[in-house]
Amino acid sequence: MFLFFLYSVIMPCFSQGEKEHSVVRLETNMGVIRIALNNDTPKHRDNFLKLVAEGYYDGLLFHRVIKDYIIQAGDPDSKDAPRGKELGEGGPGYTLPAEIGWPYSYHMRGAVAMAREPDEVNPQRRSHGSQFYIVWGKYYTPTALQNMQPYVLEQTGGIVKFNYEHYNNYEQYGGAPNLDGQYTVFGEVIEGLSVVKKIQKCKTDSMDRPLNNVVILRAVKE
Repeated sequence: MFLFFLYSVIMPCFSQGEKEHSVVRLETNMGVIRIALNNDTPKHRDNFLKLVAEGYYDGLLFHRVIKDYIIQAGDPDSKDAPRGKELGEGGPGYTLPAEIGWPYSYHMRGAVAMAREPDEVNPQRRSHGSQFYIVWGKYYTPTALQNMQPYVLEQTGGIVKFNYEHYNNYEQYGGAPNLDGQYTVFGEVIEGLSVVKKIQKCKTDSMDRPLNNVVILRAVKE
């Protein structure tokens, strides 16, 4: 492929070494989403802030929306893209080394992660240079998460083992645990999860593009 949570709720998904986090505001035609960036993923953090400062994301679409899963943006080819145009291949011309921070950074609802090419062509799991996704996902009972455990162990070489925190948060808040340990989570939604909810309910075409454009009007560092 490719909250209204308070800081006290989401920050446990970041390591506890640093307290200050850069915040980016995505102003979309469906509302505002505020994202706190993870200091434990400095390459992704700095790259995202660089692109925001350049106005890279301004006018781009959330071009890929999958209900009860994710919303994805960051393809420069999506700017002013006509209906029916296939999107998802555009980028800045570079990739980023993986900064996968398991077990602190994971795909709880509201997590922001970088998309990437699949393992077959990208065994190092390097991230796309600009395309990112925001997790919506669904709720997982402890039994459902236990049933998923063998899959994620296989996908991550035995690294991703869910603990009490993961069981609790995936049951209470939801998310996409099938992606854990495989993509770099570099931020968390701290305001505007209701906007993410609206976007992920949009009707889409056969390529998962919303029928009515969802546009990032402006992205700014606060």
